[in-house]
Amino acid sequence: MNKVLKIFILCLLFFPATTWGQSHLVPGTAVEEPLKKHHHDRPVNFGIKGGFTSSLFLVSNLTLNGITIDEVQNNYKIGYFGSVFMRINFERHFLQPEISYNINRCNITFEKPAAEDAPLEMASITSEIHSVDIPVIYGYNVIKEGPYSLAVFGGPKFRYIWNKKSEVTFENFDQQGIKERLRPLNLSFTLGVAVTISRIFFDFRYDIGVHNISRKVTYDDGVVEGDPPADEIRFHRRDNVLSFSFGVFF
Repeated sequence: MNKVLKIFILCLLFFPATTWGQSHLVPGTAVEEPLKKHHHDRPVNFGIKGGFTSSLFLVSNLTLNGITIDEVQNNYKIGYFGSVFMRINFERHFLQPEISYNINRCNITFEKPAAEDAPLEMASITSEIHSVDIPVIYGYNVIKEGPYSLAVFGGPKFRYIWNKKSEVTFENFDQQGIKERLRPLNLSFTLGVAVTISRIFFDFRYDIGVHNISRKVTYDDGVVEGDPPADEIRFHRRDNVLSFSFGVFF
């Protein structure tokens, strides 16, 4: 009996020694294994994206030979762009500066002014505008759960139009050698929504042009150098752009 008692006491002393320093947490708990941080939870993200655009010219003044054209038909053409960006996160909020290279295309058609009893003719203006855009947007994550998020955003966009690469074509006009000079520096305002799934996101946005991007339209129909054309072509337009992009966070 004494021998059994001694063995029992030794077991009691040995068991605590074997458990000393061991964790009493249940495996798999949040305390033992911290929740994994997703890419959009980091303080700063970098990424790239690319996509397609569709431009809309809001024509405020189109005058030919002193006659104002009231009805203009926009014919959408697909453009494209690529950009890099940095996102600075503040819980559900973020600030995102970007830089992108854009090629936007658009075509407008209208009835050309004609003399009485003359058949109606259509004229058109086709634009391919190359630009470097720098949007700075503020966003808010309406949904931010695990690897998923839904964000709304907006902000200003500064735009430099590359005139040497851009091309504007005037078709079926009476004047010859028509050229348009675009304002190199422009300002737009961006609104949009983005859906993120882990590292991948989809971005829908609408850029609203703030002012007229056309500086001057000239032609060379017998014009003396330094003098404006007798029948000046006036063409004032704002450039609004709808875009869709696909991107990846690094």
